[in-house]
Amino acid sequence: MDSIRIAQTLRAIWVLIVAAAIVLAIIYVTPLVYPFLIGWLIAFALIPLTNVLEGKARFPRWLAVTVSLILFVGIVMALLTLIVSRIVVQIGKLVAYVEANIEGWVNNVIALIQSEQWQNTLAQFSRFYAQNERYHTTIDSNLTTLGDRVTETTTKLLTGFVTGIVNLAASLPSMAFVIIVALLAAFFIAKDWYKIKAWLKRVFPSRISQPFGTVWFGLGRALFGYLRAQLIMISITALFIMIGLMIMRVDYAVTIALLIGLVDLLPYLGTGAAMIPWIIYTFISGNIPLGIGLSILYGVVLVTRSIIEPKVLATSIGMNSLATLIAMFVGLGLFGVLGLIIGPVTLVLMLTIQKAGVFRDVWRYIQHGSTIHTGK
Repeated sequence: MDSIRIAQTLRAIWVLIVAAAIVLAIIYVTPLVYPFLIGWLIAFALIPLTNVLEGKARFPRWLAVTVSLILFVGIVMALLTLIVSRIVVQIGKLVAYVEANIEGWVNNVIALIQSEQWQNTLAQFSRFYAQNERYHTTIDSNLTTLGDRVTETTTKLLTGFVTGIVNLAASLPSMAFVIIVALLAAFFIAKDWYKIKAWLKRVFPSRISQPFGTVWFGLGRALFGYLRAQLIMISITALFIMIGLMIMRVDYAVTIALLIGLVDLLPYLGTGAAMIPWIIYTFISGNIPLGIGLSILYGVVLVTRSIIEPKVLATSIGMNSLATLIAMFVGLGLFGVLGLIIGPVTLVLMLTIQKAGVFRDVWRYIQHGSTIHTGK
């Protein structure tokens, strides 16, 4: 009995070592080969069209891949050009609108500061400060701390913005190189797609290739499903905001809604990064109806996202809504905002591995030294 337990323990340790090695390999190898992973994804997307051109139009394989790749690049470039040009035009109009109204906004802020209500508030604070000397140190330190924090936060934001622009400009050559490598990789992978599949079947036995294929298919489904879910959520957010702004008769409602939808892509900012400052300004400037309308709209967007997002994710990546909600909550607690992505993706990975029978085979290996249970 002792020898059996020792053998099981050694096999369990070996499984843990192999799992740790796979995780470390993924962590350290992925940054080195990610252009080829992008190329594989592009090739995977091009296979249906390539097969049609090769089978129906009788194109040679290399020509079918070339035409598919050219169409893919052309469509992507056309979409990017259309979107960027549209955004640039609308931003130009928005900037012109801001320039035309900035003086009025500044005058509103000055009028607010000079208003009787504001002056009365300052006078009351001055009287309280003069009559309560024991609070001087606390008030002074808190004001100093607040000023330091505002200055520090502003400096970090400006520095981060400038640094981001500089890094983006500096990375353009490397980005171009990565894109070229990814497209070349996509061409060669798509051209030799079936040869590569046949070679992998020869190299890896079916008991390894079949579970790996199942896991890979599940991960691809989860990745594309998650991207589709995010596009759906961004579209819903932009649509709700556009309808709300149109109802409130806000100028440039479509442009503002699209920009806020793009901001919603940023996990640490989200819709609130644009809506909250806007709401605060409308109340400060005295436009109470618009401020109330924006507050209601922001609340509707938050509630709608909270209700719809788990369902959309569950539908897109093929999981139960409750399981998706639990995964998102656990991921948020463990990894912060990024956990909203990590949690569902990890759960999909675990479920896919379980469906492929990997956990069952690993347990049988630990217990019996073989993935086939002999019943002994």
